[in-house]
Amino acid sequence: MLTRHRGNFQWDDVAVLAYKEEGTHFKNITRQVLFDGLADVPCQLRYFEIEPAGYSTLEQHQHVHLVIILRGQGDVLLGQHIHHVAQNDVIAIPPHTWHQFQATGEDSLGFLCLVNQERDKALRPTEDELHLLCEIPKIAAFIRS
Repeated sequence: MLTRHRGNFQWDDVAVLAYKEEGTHFKNITRQVLFDGLADVPCQLRYFEIEPAGYSTLEQHQHVHLVIILRGQGDVLLGQHIHHVAQNDVIAIPPHTWHQFQATGEDSLGFLCLVNQERDKALRPTEDELHLLCEIPKIAAFIRS
């Protein structure tokens, strides 16, 4: 199996999809599924791209994510910490950890994300959970929803 890169962070025979089907809790982000698993490799490899000033959903999961930044720069909320990320950084997102990516540079923030092929749905914070997160001023200033 070969998925050939055709430039500009797009791949042959791979559709550029909406990040999620609907919602206002994310902005200017797309998704491409580069690999959708095999019997002995039950994982999915996706490429996400967030345009400048865009962001992903504030969410958590029961499964682990492994993220590798391919281009651009941004910030990521990981639990109760905010980290600046740039090309070639690797981020491991543990289960049950609040996370959100934001593109902060002049270019798009593009990253690969490896997850289990079969996994749980994303959970967004309840009002109480969001209130607890926002008790930390730097997180309150960071979160987009």
